[in-house]
Amino acid sequence: MITGAHAILYSTNPEADRAFFRDVLAFNHVDVGGGWLIFALPPAEVAVHPAETHDGHELYLICDDVNAFVREMRARTIACTPVQDRRWGLITELTLPGGGTLGVYEPRHARPVHGVVRAARKNKPRRSTRKPARPRRRAGRARSGKTR
Repeated sequence: MITGAHAILYSTNPEADRAFFRDVLAFNHVDVGGGWLIFALPPAEVAVHPAETHDGHELYLICDDVNAFVREMRARTIACTPVQDRRWGLITELTLPGGGTLGVYEPRHARPVHGVVRAARKNKPRRSTRKPARPRRRAGRARSGKTR
């Protein structure tokens, strides 16, 4: 059913931000015409948070070591906020060339396994994939060498 997700970042300088994703983050991409790049994302996850309105969405990139990420960005003169230690992980924000910000964090929380999307269950009992047990031999019967 669902085969992926498409996130959109709005920018006042899309060419510069596309170059950032292409050249700095080195994301694989395709040019769908006229320099309009669509980038592959690493495995993703989605969480639903409570809110007063329903129109806000956020995109965060996840990394294994946020401090190493910040050092690499600073070496490329990309501004990042100081790393903040939150209950759920370590987080920073970087400033994109177009002026927008993008959160990057190192999670502490459990992460879902990525891979094939499972079909939704329709409240049907799950079938066992185990093979049925072999019937037991009755006690006291000797096995003869004859075949039946």
